[in-house]
Amino acid sequence: MDDESSAEELVVPRLAAASPAGEEFVLRRWEMTDLPLVQEASTDPYIPLTTSVPPMYSRAEGEAFVRRQWTRAETGTGYPFVVERRSDARPLGGIGLWLRDLPDGRATIGYWISPRCRGAGAAGTALNAVAAWALGELRIPRLQLFIEPWNTASCRTAERAGFTREGLLRSWQEIGGQRRDMVLYGRVEPAPLVASV
Repeated sequence: MDDESSAEELVVPRLAAASPAGEEFVLRRWEMTDLPLVQEASTDPYIPLTTSVPPMYSRAEGEAFVRRQWTRAETGTGYPFVVERRSDARPLGGIGLWLRDLPDGRATIGYWISPRCRGAGAAGTALNAVAAWALGELRIPRLQLFIEPWNTASCRTAERAGFTREGLLRSWQEIGGQRRDMVLYGRVEPAPLVASV
């Protein structure tokens, strides 16, 4: 199979307005009503360093952030979702499937949860839901995550969602003006069993 036909098979379809993530959470598109979530995330010392959440929140910056999420979905460069708690429709954080490396058969997932909403399993449940959708329905062969080694909570989340630690990438990414090491996690669908003859 040549590269051109491989890329054609990995065309990403548009998504429904909301998709379940386990029994307690929903993944949905970003809306302007999510500005309080963006504002809360902007006060976290780490989220703005590794995402496009504005570090100095203003309404204009918040609206620009939401519009960027819409553009990514419309152009097919990525699929950003709000992670929402089903019981009270509270937005808890964001997760995205990023498709820059899709022609090479892989995609990257990134996620964050608002500081006041951590510890309830939202990140792991959302990560597992996005990974299952990407590997299953979208047939993307490989998913990957990049996590700083000190972030043990995020490492545990990745492992609970079926990702395997594959190695340490030294000085991999600039974060906050410094080169940082990143742990590489990957998840692939298990190869089908072949019956012996």
